[in-house]
Amino acid sequence: MNILRVLLAIVFPPLSIIDKGCGSFIIIFLLTLCGWIPGVIGALVILNNPNR
Repeated sequence: MNILRVLLAIVFPPLSIIDKGCGSFIIIFLLTLCGWIPGVIGALVILNNPNR
C-alpha cells in the first residue's frame, strides 16, 4: 500500500480505488454515501487485498 493512497482513502475513499475497477468504485461510493467510516474501511480493505 502506498502512503498517498492510504491518505486519499481516509479523505475521499472512492478516489483512492478508482483504478481497481468500476465495480469497486461503485461499491465504495455507495458505502461512502451511507457513511464516511464504512467507505474508509471498504477502501482500505480493497487497497490491502494482495490479489488485486
